[in-house]
Amino acid sequence: MNHRSQPVDSPSFRFSVSIPIRYADIDAQRHLNNVTYFTFMEQARVAYIREVGLWQDGEFDAIGMVVATAACSYIAPAFLWETVTVWTRVGRLGDKSFDFEYRLETERGEIATGRTVQVCYDYAQSRSTSLPDDWRQAIISYEPALHLPRNNFPV
Repeated sequence: MNHRSQPVDSPSFRFSVSIPIRYADIDAQRHLNNVTYFTFMEQARVAYIREVGLWQDGEFDAIGMVVATAACSYIAPAFLWETVTVWTRVGRLGDKSFDFEYRLETERGEIATGRTVQVCYDYAQSRSTSLPDDWRQAIISYEPALHLPRNNFPV
């Protein structure tokens, strides 16, 4: 998995990972299986979290978030031997949640867009919790295009 730092068409995507398509990732129609798009978004999300400093090695239980919503809009197929670049950004910060937005592309162009909503979660208390201030500051510092006031979203 390689990281690229040059944005694509949209200057607000600063972070990306490049993931080669494996034989196991294709389906009977010989293109990237629809479920694999979510796996690639997950890989990009975890790499982004590490890049921004929200998760350090050995702190798996300290992540403190769960995926509440996951969506993908498929635009074009991808095929074996291609590499998928997943551009990733945080697009919204709420009181207890935040959104990741994704743009997936191959050498041929855009193949999908996606979005996940992460809810901050206290595993010891089994309940949602507020977005930690240090996470908020780290994300805002990393995302210069994200100049959003603290929102009052219910999740």
